[in-house]
Amino acid sequence: MLEAEPQLDVAAPLSTSEDADVVVVGGGFVGLWTALTIRELSPASKVVVLERDVCGGGASGRNGGFVMSWWPKIASLLAFMDAEHALFLARASESAIQELEAFCKQHAIDAHFQRAGWLWTSTSQAQGDSWTATVEACAKLGVHPFERIASDEVARRTGSRIHRAAVFERSNATVQPAALVRGMRKVALKRGIHIYENTSVLEVSQDCPSIVRTEKGQVRARAVVLATNAWATAIPEIARLIVPVNSSIVVTEPIPEQLRSIGWTGGEAITDSQLMVDYYRTTRDGRIAFGKGTGALSRGGVIDETFSYHAESCSMTEQDFRRTYPMLADARLTHAWSGPIDRTYDSLPVFGTLCGTKHIHYGVGWSGNGVGPSRIGGRILASLALERKDEWSGCALVGRRARTFPPEPIKYFGGALVRGAVRRKERREAVGAVPSLFDVTLAKLAPSGLEDKA
Repeated sequence: MLEAEPQLDVAAPLSTSEDADVVVVGGGFVGLWTALTIRELSPASKVVVLERDVCGGGASGRNGGFVMSWWPKIASLLAFMDAEHALFLARASESAIQELEAFCKQHAIDAHFQRAGWLWTSTSQAQGDSWTATVEACAKLGVHPFERIASDEVARRTGSRIHRAAVFERSNATVQPAALVRGMRKVALKRGIHIYENTSVLEVSQDCPSIVRTEKGQVRARAVVLATNAWATAIPEIARLIVPVNSSIVVTEPIPEQLRSIGWTGGEAITDSQLMVDYYRTTRDGRIAFGKGTGALSRGGVIDETFSYHAESCSMTEQDFRRTYPMLADARLTHAWSGPIDRTYDSLPVFGTLCGTKHIHYGVGWSGNGVGPSRIGGRILASLALERKDEWSGCALVGRRARTFPPEPIKYFGGALVRGAVRRKERREAVGAVPSLFDVTLAKLAPSGLEDKA
């Protein structure tokens, strides 16, 4: 996606020794929102962002561009916090979508922002009305973010009879994520944030102030924010909180006439109810961007080619696209790529401070839904870095006792075993066949997905 930006502006790598108030490691959505929020709360603070690639070169620039709330995760929120705090975070995640739209308008960022809502669909009998428990949990809290959509209506709006039923969340939006993150970068530079790209961090000392060492320079800072998402598996203390899993996307050539002919003209974002979720949307120039959380793993959680271009995963994604839209068999695919998702067990992020320190903070585990909620993450991490005692630093996502994954190599081999079971189970369910009891049982060990499904 970043290739679309003409004459990509790249900041020089760090080549000197500097002092800063806060150094942010990672130049994606979370890192940039953190830096921007710190400057907003403390304009005199010197903030340095260190990015190993270019800003947006990781997951932030290559995702599906779904701007979603946490209403689909309300049950997961309620599992470790009370109703008041769950409502606070869910409402904040919905407000973040409006704030993102306002931010793009204020700074003239053409991120292709479109608020056309999200359809959470069922595409097989096994998926049923998987949202029922979530809708009921919201109703018990006195909120009603979802609208039920009848089968004929969802088939009409999505352009495919594979969709059996759905609920609709009106607040959600889509963006061109690479355009958004590069726009955020420009705003950060204008606000005096120091950004160094192509700058890999080699070491972070735990004493305070910390020395953050890179290949050709270093930054001495009183606070450090680690916003590296899936790359955080390189930090032993964080590695067991997340597992990097593959998500892949294929994109068609522009087909605006075909989209009109099948009736998918509303711009809705769509997902099905598989654990290996299919997620898809249209683009401004009339393409379909069709993604799939394939769950492919790498040994030791290393971010390798599995998360850049994984041929098997891209093939799985194309197969699901062709199954969903068989009438578009002649549509040519022009792009395909993969990316890493830093998945936690409950698919909600974890914020904390490294043991033995009071000034090195992290926020990981966006689990495929970071575009909108990263705004909240920026607030939380900024408050932690500035030592503010407020609703963000004190929220229930900070310091929570999240379930951990087993150590390597059990995590890799066990994860591969569970992934195989999920894949076989959902492949059979897609064609109306009954999966084996072994696969059903093993699939129950998989982490929670993008939504809380019944």
